[in-house]
Amino acid sequence: MSRYLFLLLFVFLADPASAGRLKIEGVRVWAAPDNTRVVLDTSQPADYRTMTLADPHRLVVDLPDTEPVPLDVQPTAQDRYLRGVRVGIRNGVDLRIVLDLRQPARARVFRLPPNRHYGHRLVVDLLALEESLQAPSPEMRGPERTPEALRDVVIAVDAGHGGDDPGAIGSSGTREKDVALRIARKLVQRINAQPGLRAAPIRKGDYFMPLRKRMERARALEADLFISVHADAFRDRRIRGASVYVLSEHGASSEAAKWRAERENASDLIGGVSLRDKSPTLQSTLLDLSQTASLESSINVARQVLKGLGKLGRLHQKQVQSAGFLVLKSPDIPSILIETGFISNPQEEKKLANADYQDRLAQAIVDSLDQYFQDFAPPHTHYARIASRRHVIRRGDTLSGIAEQYDVSPEQLRRHNNMQGDLLRVGQVLTIPRRG
Repeated sequence: MSRYLFLLLFVFLADPASAGRLKIEGVRVWAAPDNTRVVLDTSQPADYRTMTLADPHRLVVDLPDTEPVPLDVQPTAQDRYLRGVRVGIRNGVDLRIVLDLRQPARARVFRLPPNRHYGHRLVVDLLALEESLQAPSPEMRGPERTPEALRDVVIAVDAGHGGDDPGAIGSSGTREKDVALRIARKLVQRINAQPGLRAAPIRKGDYFMPLRKRMERARALEADLFISVHADAFRDRRIRGASVYVLSEHGASSEAAKWRAERENASDLIGGVSLRDKSPTLQSTLLDLSQTASLESSINVARQVLKGLGKLGRLHQKQVQSAGFLVLKSPDIPSILIETGFISNPQEEKKLANADYQDRLAQAIVDSLDQYFQDFAPPHTHYARIASRRHVIRRGDTLSGIAEQYDVSPEQLRRHNNMQGDLLRVGQVLTIPRRG
């Protein structure tokens, strides 16, 4: 469980000669399930040196020519990496911050420039030593699947922003990260209450999570669909309404180039097929096929969700929008981003912060997902056996095999699709009749 800790800083009065010295103006600690982030607000870009020590494990951050700041913090037991924080003075003018660690960790330290919410910052991320080699935690593992067993459709639900990134902020102080998390939690509850669907939450608390880590977690959970929940903002406070986004063609192309450049990486999977032992031509073909199918599915589900949101209230865009959002770039998982409304609009800010409206918003999304999966159910799911859907013919498909997959007869398939024989074409779409 994550905890957001404020570290109370008592800054000593500096004499005039120290006016140019670095000042630590604030400290924040964010503990996520698989990383810890420490953020130091600084008066100017900070020079720093780091080193790691063992027995016991520590990360030392030295800040030259920095005013002294006593820190008072004791991380909770839920923090996976950080045991405590200490501070001291070196050479009379330098500040040394010692992070006592619970276990060996990989540290990533970097500076961030000012943005609309914060000034200069020095960021310390504590991560697993060999992240790619770590066995996934129970919450990261996908469901156990056997070829014979029917399964639920798995929906990865991602609450946008989080931790040190508040997202947009409304005129009444409502933060996008908080609204997104509350709506995402309600969406998880509603999905799990819908027979045949199962939610896989990506960000469960108020902590930082890199965008690619969100994609990786959805893949580890073997999600059939990825939904990222946000609230929009614009300088014109009159603008309002919901929108639904999918990945743009340019964004898809740039991601495809990245994956091709990293094709030797054994962890790069396309539809469960490793690219490592494939020729460059086959790798490119597999990637393009997977990405095209994923984007087509993203557009179809986005249209259905947009239709459902339109029944709830005003839409900002009546057509599905496309953009290069990094969080949508998974090449093998259909992905959509829902802008639930404009938090910059005072009326919509009030609605988005309202628990009843959040409930109705979540239910509208779930109703749309239910309708979509009745037409486009993944194979071997409960939806595939009880609902009408469309099946896109792939190489190796046979009419008898498709009939067995959906528990209908070949004759029902022929009659339902006005077919005279059993000839199938790759790319052809069959409508599967509803059972019962």
